[in-house]
Amino acid sequence: MPQAYCMKCRSKREIKNPQATTLKNKRPATQGTCSSCGTKVFRIGKG
Repeated sequence: MPQAYCMKCRSKREIKNPQATTLKNKRPATQGTCSSCGTKVFRIGKG
């Protein structure tokens, strides 16, 4: 499972329901929700 930094938990958490997206500058990114608190998390780069 990909991980991202959760601003609410202040630690790295696994991304729940990860979805691959592409930024305006064509860089890959992953977004989803925090597995612990449910806050939206975002990670730039493949993962």
